[in-house]
Amino acid sequence: MFTLPDQFYDITIVSTGLRLVLAVIFGGIIGLERGANRHPAGFRTHILVCVGATLAMLTNQYICQMYGTGDPARLGAQVITGVGFLGVGTILVTGRHKIKGLTTAAGLWASACLGLALGIGFYSGAVIAAVVIFISLALLPKVENHFYQNSKAIDLYIEIDSIEHFRAFIKYIRSIDAAFYETHLSQDHPVTPGGIAFHLSMLLPKEISHSQAIEEFGDFEGVTLIEEI
Repeated sequence: MFTLPDQFYDITIVSTGLRLVLAVIFGGIIGLERGANRHPAGFRTHILVCVGATLAMLTNQYICQMYGTGDPARLGAQVITGVGFLGVGTILVTGRHKIKGLTTAAGLWASACLGLALGIGFYSGAVIAAVVIFISLALLPKVENHFYQNSKAIDLYIEIDSIEHFRAFIKYIRSIDAAFYETHLSQDHPVTPGGIAFHLSMLLPKEISHSQAIEEFGDFEGVTLIEEI
């Protein structure tokens, strides 16, 4: 762990400015990745969260340094709790039971923790965390998608035009040795009037990929809409 001169760890104009500037930079880098991919909380939101958390820890350290009393972790604990509530506002559950915004909420929380590390002068931890958070958001989705596409578990939202075709579709799924582990009718109204909307979770046979399954199921008679969730 690298160390800096003492003036960077005490509450001075130099250390305060450095920590807040780093909060803007690190929070902005994380926020740019989220904003570029059109997620709810983007560039400015992440900067504000990171700067706010940094300022909270700076204030806490200032109180302890000026008055010789107080808990140096108290304001930080409140920030972590408060950002948790903020993150909830970015999480949406769509009508098709698809959850959106969970990663953005986690990124906001991580940005706040990064700000707390900067605010107390834990520069090495903040730098490493910023790199790890950015890599997790920008690069790891490719790794994640690779494993998900090779997984045999699949969740589908399907709309079909009649109960007869629904029964035939379920019979067809069983005939290809796919293993059901959850299926239920959706409460939402299907696009096709009089049709049936349902969610289907299952394990595909080894020889069928996700894209092949969606293509084959979509061609089944009566299926009007199919998408992976």
